[in-house]
Amino acid sequence: MFTEAHVETNSNDTFSSATGNKHMLGLLNVAVERAQAKLLSLQNPAGYWVFELEADCTIPSEYIMMMHYLDDINEELQAKIAVYLRSRQAADGSYPMFTGGPGDISGSVKVYYALKMAGDDINAPHMVKLREWILGQGGAARANVFTRIALATFEQLPWRGVPYIPVEIMLFPSWFPFHLDKVSYWSRTVMVPLFILCTLKAKAKNPRKVDILELFVVHPDLEKHYFPERTLLNKIFLGLDKLGRVTEPLIPKRMRERAIQKAVDWFTERLNGEDGLGGIFPAMVNAYESMLLLGFPADHPNVLIARQSIDKLLVINENDAYCQPCLSPVWDTALASLALQEADKHGNRASLQHAYDWLKSVQLSDEPGDWRVRRPELAGGGWAFQFANPHYPDVDDTAIVGFAMADSEMEGLDESIHRATRWIVGMQSDNGGYGAFDVDNTYYYLNEIPFADHGALLDPPTVDVSARCAMLMARAAKDHDEYLPALQRTIEYVRSEQEADGSWFGRWGTNYIYGTWSALLGLEQTNVPKNDPMYTKAAAWLKSVQREDGGWGEDNLSYHDDQKYRGRYHFSTAFQTAWAVLGLIAAGEVNSPEVKAGIDFILRTQQVDGVWNDPCFTAPGFPRVFYLKYHGYDKFFPLWALARYRNELNK
Repeated sequence: MFTEAHVETNSNDTFSSATGNKHMLGLLNVAVERAQAKLLSLQNPAGYWVFELEADCTIPSEYIMMMHYLDDINEELQAKIAVYLRSRQAADGSYPMFTGGPGDISGSVKVYYALKMAGDDINAPHMVKLREWILGQGGAARANVFTRIALATFEQLPWRGVPYIPVEIMLFPSWFPFHLDKVSYWSRTVMVPLFILCTLKAKAKNPRKVDILELFVVHPDLEKHYFPERTLLNKIFLGLDKLGRVTEPLIPKRMRERAIQKAVDWFTERLNGEDGLGGIFPAMVNAYESMLLLGFPADHPNVLIARQSIDKLLVINENDAYCQPCLSPVWDTALASLALQEADKHGNRASLQHAYDWLKSVQLSDEPGDWRVRRPELAGGGWAFQFANPHYPDVDDTAIVGFAMADSEMEGLDESIHRATRWIVGMQSDNGGYGAFDVDNTYYYLNEIPFADHGALLDPPTVDVSARCAMLMARAAKDHDEYLPALQRTIEYVRSEQEADGSWFGRWGTNYIYGTWSALLGLEQTNVPKNDPMYTKAAAWLKSVQREDGGWGEDNLSYHDDQKYRGRYHFSTAFQTAWAVLGLIAAGEVNSPEVKAGIDFILRTQQVDGVWNDPCFTAPGFPRVFYLKYHGYDKFFPLWALARYRNELNK
C-alpha cells in the first residue's frame, strides 16, 4: 500500500499549508491549460473528436489476407502494413494480443501468413523466430475458429477443421436454442455473412499461391480433430456438429437458396453505408467477400460501399499503416467534452456547443434496430459508438453522452437528454443491470458451441455500463422522478457485483481500476451516502494497489489471472492513474495523500505538448481474446482528473 513517505515533496508542499495549496493550484492551472489547449486543437471542424483505435496485429494481417483472397493487391499499402507488423513482434518471436502480453497462437499465425504474402523470406530471422514459436505451441491447427476458417478459405486446412455453421441457421425459429436474436450484436453481424462463406466453402484466389504448410506439426489433412472437448454440454454440441455434417447432403436445394437469400437480405438491410456492417471490420469484410462470392458485380453499389467502409478504417502513415477495428467518435466526443467541462465549462462553451450540436445530429430515434426484438414498444433515443450504426445503438455511449449533456448545463439539450434517459430505462435487464447493446442477452449455454471458442458470443449486463446508466438516470431524475425505480434497481445490481476486496470488474476497460472508477462515478451522482460500504471498500482497494511512484496501472493479464494482476502492472499509466484519482475523489477522498500522490504522478508525466504518452492497450474488445488501445485516453482522462482535483481544492 502506498504511504505518504513515498512522495518526494518539500516542506511547503503539503495539504495543510496555504502556500503549498497556492503553489499546487498554480501547477494545476498550467497543466490544465496546456492539456486543454491540445485537446481543443484536435476537435474536428464538424464538432466531434475521433482518435485512432488500435487493435493487435490480427486485423492488419487480415487486411493483407483480404487483398490476396480477392487478387486485389495494393503493393505500396501492403508494404506499409508489413512494416507495422514487423515492428510489433515480441522478443520471443510471437505476436501478443496486447503490448507486453503473452504470445497468441491465432494472431501469430495470421501475421506469419500476411508477412509471407507480403514477400518476407521465411528464412529471415523474424520469420524463423515466429515459425518456431508457432510450432512450439502445437502449430497452426491450434489456432482459434476464426483463424481456421481463414486458413480453410486459402486451402491451408480442410473444411472439416472448422465448425459446421450452415446458412440454414437463418431459417431457425426464434424459440430454437440457437437463434441470431440470442447472441450479441457483434456476433450477429460477423456470423450472417460468414454462414454464406462457410456453407459455399469460399476459396481464395491467392494469386501467388502462398501457403504455410510449414506451420503445421503434421500435414493438415492428417489432423484428427481441431475441437478440444471442454464440458459435457460442449461434447453434446460437438456431436450435433458431426450430425449436421453427415446430414448436409439431404438439405433441399430450394431451402439452401432461401436461407442464402435471407442472409443477404439481413446484412443488406444493415450495410450501414460507408460506416459498414455493424461498424466493425470483421463483419464488413465478411459481407464484402460474401457478396462477391455470390456473384455480385464488382461495381454493384453495395459492393462498392462495403469496400469503402473497410478502407475508411485504414491509418496510413509515411512509413507504415494499419487497419482499425472500428471508429469511436461518439465515445471520444462525450469523454473529451466531460474533460473540457471540468476544465472550464464557461470558457470552453463554444467548443462544447459545437460538440453537442454534432451529437444531437447523430442521436437515433425510431430507426429499425435489433434491440427492438426485446423492446418493440420502446421509443428510440440512443447513440451508436461509431459515426453511424443505427441498428445498434450503444447503451454505454448513450449514458455517457446524456450525462455529459446534462452536466454541461447548456440550453437546448433537455429533449436529447430525456429521450436518451427514457431509452436507457427501457433497456434495463431483469437483474437491474445493463448490457452494451441488448436486453437480457444471457444465453450462457451458447458459449459451449464449437464456433464460440472465443467465449464472447454474448452481451450480458456489466457493472461499468450499468454504473454509467445510473449516472445519467440519477442526474435526469432531479426533475423526473419516473426514473427512480430503474435507478434503484441499478444501484442494487452494482452493489451485488462488488468484489470481496472492494473492487468491480471492468468489462470494457482494463480492468478492476476501470470497473471501480466507473462504479464510483456512477454512485457519486446518486443519494448513496459516502460512508456506504460500497464507497469505503472501493476506496480502500484503490489505495491498496497504488504504486510507489504514486500512480496506478493494471495489466490486461488481470483478465487471465485475477488475483495476481488485479489492479497491478509493472508501471503506472496516466489514464489509469486518472481513473483511480477520479474514483477516490468521487468516494470523498480528495484530501487523502493517495490522491495527492496520483496528481503528482500525472503532473510530472505530462509532455511538453500538453498530453501524455501511455504505450499500453487500454481496453478489451473481448477479455482474453481481443484488446484495444484508445489513443484518446491519455489525452482526456488525465486532464479530467487534474481539473477535478483543482476544482475541489478551490472549493
